[in-house]
Amino acid sequence: MKYVIISGGHIDDAFAVEWLKKNKYDKLIAADSGMNFLYRNRIVPDIIAGDFDSVDDDSLDEFSGMPDVEMLRLNPIKDDTDTEFVIREAIRRGATTITLLGATGTRLDHVLANVYLLGIGLEENVQIQIVDAHNRIRMIEYVCEINKKEQFGEFVSIIPVRGDAKGVTLQGMKYPLKDAAITCFSSLGVSNEIVDDAARISVKEGTLLVIESRD
Repeated sequence: MKYVIISGGHIDDAFAVEWLKKNKYDKLIAADSGMNFLYRNRIVPDIIAGDFDSVDDDSLDEFSGMPDVEMLRLNPIKDDTDTEFVIREAIRRGATTITLLGATGTRLDHVLANVYLLGIGLEENVQIQIVDAHNRIRMIEYVCEINKKEQFGEFVSIIPVRGDAKGVTLQGMKYPLKDAAITCFSSLGVSNEIVDDAARISVKEGTLLVIESRD
């Protein structure tokens, strides 16, 4: 089951609308003020969820009044964000892949928290990615392959999380590595490029963020 979650960060409407048109999904969930994007663009979600402290009244009234839209109202006093709740709820309902739109923006605390929520996918064996107009962000262990024709943007960066990454090998890239160690406080893996038909990123020990970007 493919789920798309619209979170409440910055969202480029033209990009997100086009992404939703081009990519197939089974369920669309709006997390709190993520409803505002859907309301502006006349897109109806399957589920709305949140404590609804930041969504516009017009958006909430519109979707909460639709009989086919499921509403999950959360207690505003809770230990997780609306986005984390929705990710875990999607997995509980059988999601095998999850794409987050609206998960980046000016609130750096929320951006970092959302990036680290990608680790839920590793724990639950579910593919989760964050996509915005300039980036695709994934968290990997062991191996990731990127087809050059399908890559998102021009640049590929790898950044270790959860400590140092060991045994890192990059193949098919402008700046290759073989069995290298990348410390957690290093920019060694930033801004690489794919030069072959496909790139292969592998790590023997540790966890990597893989960020495909364009300016």
